[in-house]
Amino acid sequence: MKAKVNSDTCIGCNLCADNCPDVFKMDGDLAVVIVDVVPSNAEDTAREAAQNCPVEAITIEE
Repeated sequence: MKAKVNSDTCIGCNLCADNCPDVFKMDGDLAVVIVDVVPSNAEDTAREAAQNCPVEAITIEE
């Protein structure tokens, strides 16, 4: 499973980094993915981060 953040869409709300710090972090005003492959123990929270993103900037590839 892989996660991606669209930097053109991200508004830097920090929700993803707060909810799933194993996968996302803030880089200045934008969220970035910090892993190539989402760890199995973080898959559920990564999906939640994508679902809760207010601007739908996160995509998950199974």
